[in-house]
Amino acid sequence: MHTDFSLLATITMAVLFAFLCGFAARKLRLPSLVGYLIAGLLISPFTPGFVGDVSAASQLAEVGVIFMMFGVGLHFSLRDLWNVRQIAIPGAILQTTLSTLIGLALGQLWGWSFEAGLVLGLSISVASTVVLLRGLTDHGLVSTPHGRVAIGWLVFEDLATIVILVLMPVLVGGSSNPLVSVGVALLKTAVFAVIMLVIGTRVLSWLLTQIAYTRSRELFILAVVALALGTSFAAFELFGVSLALGAFLAGVVIGESDVHHQVNAEAVPFRDFFSVLFFVSVGMLVDPAVVMANIGKVVVLSLLVIVGKGVITLLLGFVLPSSARTMIVAAAGLSQIGEFSFIVGQAGVGLGLLDGDQYGLILAAAVVSIVVNPLMFALIPRVERALRGVPWLWRLIDRG
Repeated sequence: MHTDFSLLATITMAVLFAFLCGFAARKLRLPSLVGYLIAGLLISPFTPGFVGDVSAASQLAEVGVIFMMFGVGLHFSLRDLWNVRQIAIPGAILQTTLSTLIGLALGQLWGWSFEAGLVLGLSISVASTVVLLRGLTDHGLVSTPHGRVAIGWLVFEDLATIVILVLMPVLVGGSSNPLVSVGVALLKTAVFAVIMLVIGTRVLSWLLTQIAYTRSRELFILAVVALALGTSFAAFELFGVSLALGAFLAGVVIGESDVHHQVNAEAVPFRDFFSVLFFVSVGMLVDPAVVMANIGKVVVLSLLVIVGKGVITLLLGFVLPSSARTMIVAAAGLSQIGEFSFIVGQAGVGLGLLDGDQYGLILAAAVVSIVVNPLMFALIPRVERALRGVPWLWRLIDRG
């Protein structure tokens, strides 16, 4: 009997290379995420040596998205977002809109289709939660008012991205009446959200509590994984809602249960493991030859993400009721793109809005922005001193 070990081989080599490259990245004081992306490149069809199964890796990446979104839901706090709403919500809306429009304009300048340019703009508009938290933690800013605003800002961007992922398939579905299609999609999403928040909160909390009483750790772990995967699959099959939204709402609901601390502890290993496989699968899609052939575009796109988004965020201090230092910290933290950009880009590729080469440019710019982001945090004191040196400008930004 012939046995196909392609999936096992892909997972094995992905984990091995991710470990080696992730370890090397940390030694070089870079985010581990950079190492995982490089690991994907090393087992991709575009480099010599072992070639992983791209199809299998893509399916594993879907599981990675589910667990990442489940983790985001577990840590989502409407109370924390509400406390910084006056800055985070309008700031996220304005920054996302402006970044998307600039990305769209850049895509049009490069001769891309309107749809491809729009996906480009959306991809560069949202920053990486992983990279932001790493930067805030390394500089002791997580618990400060500035850090809480940056986190709330990004949480709202994440929520907006989830809505985008829900609407993208509808808008390109070829419907004769897109407004009706969008309305139906939003209605289905609302029905699913109400069911989860009203009924699911009680049922899932009760179920997990009962399982916790059995004192069986493996049964509890199995229940957490089953709920994350099962809710996502049910959302997709029954309501036509994205897997990402299903996982996010499952995390939100379980995060309100009495056993959420235990759920978080047990879910972290799965989230981390499959997140690594997600980033490896993303790296497998990068063609170095295409990147080098379009190095000028990579540089421009990287500058737009690093400098452009940082400047946009900083200039929003003119209209937001925030202190200047808060805006400087937010500008440093948001001047990068990561996992949500990859998810939006992958959705664009899957819907035929982007081709592989265009997606590769987004991935290359993301890697550059992630590598440079620690430098942006290191520049915070210098930027603050420079702005204080121009009193009238400092007063305009320092509105908190």
